[in-house]
Amino acid sequence: MIWGLGTRLLHLLDPETAHRLTIRALGLGLGPRVAPSHDAILASRHWGLDFPTPLGIAAGFDKNAEVPEQIARMGFSFVEIGSVTPQPQPGNPRPRLFRLSADRAVINRNGFNNDGLDAVARRLGSLQNRRFLLGANLGANKDSEDRIADYAAGMAALGALADYVVINVSSPNTPGLRDLQTREHLEALLDGVRRARANPPPVLVKIAPDFDNDGLADLAATLTALAVDGVIIGNTTVGLRDGLKSPHRSETGGLSGRPLFEFSTAQLAAFYRHTGGRIPLIGVGGIDSADTAYSKIRNGASLIQLYTGLVYQGPGLIPAITKGLAQRLRQDGFSTISEAVGADLK
Repeated sequence: MIWGLGTRLLHLLDPETAHRLTIRALGLGLGPRVAPSHDAILASRHWGLDFPTPLGIAAGFDKNAEVPEQIARMGFSFVEIGSVTPQPQPGNPRPRLFRLSADRAVINRNGFNNDGLDAVARRLGSLQNRRFLLGANLGANKDSEDRIADYAAGMAALGALADYVVINVSSPNTPGLRDLQTREHLEALLDGVRRARANPPPVLVKIAPDFDNDGLADLAATLTALAVDGVIIGNTTVGLRDGLKSPHRSETGGLSGRPLFEFSTAQLAAFYRHTGGRIPLIGVGGIDSADTAYSKIRNGASLIQLYTGLVYQGPGLIPAITKGLAQRLRQDGFSTISEAVGADLK
């Protein structure tokens, strides 16, 4: 099993080669299979969807929807593919993905490398009797002259194939993309996306963590006024380089993993307060244990996602988190996970 015992061997390869090898291995059926959790304490319902557990895989792992079923079999409650742009694009030159092993972190400047909407739509359309929840994360092409049209095209192509759609306006690796997080741009963007398909699925927005408190408050007010279905907090950060130990700490790109945990959790809590808990939030950033997962829940996350933690701990992390969450919820006297959402802020 290439991603269990082979985790250390994968770290002998450059990160992007190791990732491609992992995707191919999963496609050949070599990945782990974990029985899905049926512990009722972990179940919750959002956007009319039933989540058996709060744990999903973040976008970026399966950009091109090559192995979503195999990822779900690893024990994830939901799988988010992408980011996908209308036209295929190669992304930034390699090397563009760096392990910071001493910091349990990763820096990437991939630049939305993906196969494009047509290829991804074909793969998703071929899924038969899907038994897991699927999210489609949408991006815009780097050279696009109309980025709103790009996101609308994503909804038109994938909206009927996914349970929810994510508008990713927070990648630091596409120039100008984060400028779409202003009220004016978000209003036009969400209007265009919603008009792209009759009866669209739930629309979530993935935001950057790199806001000061006033900026975060303004964004929370904007997204509340625009009635988004959910918010993912957050993407990688361009900050937090001080104190890193790894040789690659000065690489440009977005930082993910353990160094992001405290900062992203504080941003999550602040956003939850600004919205009064009225918008379901997906907490992302530095989750690598049951304790960090539980902290996200108690600081306002209804659901959680991870990616970088798997790079260092392998697939055993997934059942460790779900079992650990159930134990902690019962120890603290909760009967459902929803009761614990924002518990540290009340």
